[in-house]
Amino acid sequence: MTYFILILFFGSLFSIIFMINRRLAFIRQQQIMHHEEVPFELPYLKEAKHMTVKGLKKVGHVGLVSVLRLYFQSINFVKYRSKDLVARIKNAESENGNGEKKEISKFLKIVGDYKRKVREIKHRIKREEDL
Repeated sequence: MTYFILILFFGSLFSIIFMINRRLAFIRQQQIMHHEEVPFELPYLKEAKHMTVKGLKKVGHVGLVSVLRLYFQSINFVKYRSKDLVARIKNAESENGNGEKKEISKFLKIVGDYKRKVREIKHRIKREEDL
């Protein structure tokens, strides 16, 4: 495979060198024309080019609109599905397998109450310092 790629590379390199040498030989002999003009005019090519550009613009606009619509629809889908999943997870966490709510351990209740009391004391101290 590597040899094949090398053969293609060197073949294209030699062909480019050959084309450049031919062009230089024509320039040296003054056989090249300074401005090459097409002897006949093809008006339908201009019209075809115009229609192609016009068609590509339409396709570009349609593509852009479809991409934007898909983007917004996917964002809305993800937003609503995430809200639904969060609600399901909260319901699953709050309920036991048989539909009863889980009991919070006594230790966790005491720790939560302690944190709440400490927070209230901090707020009172800040209010007194500001006055």
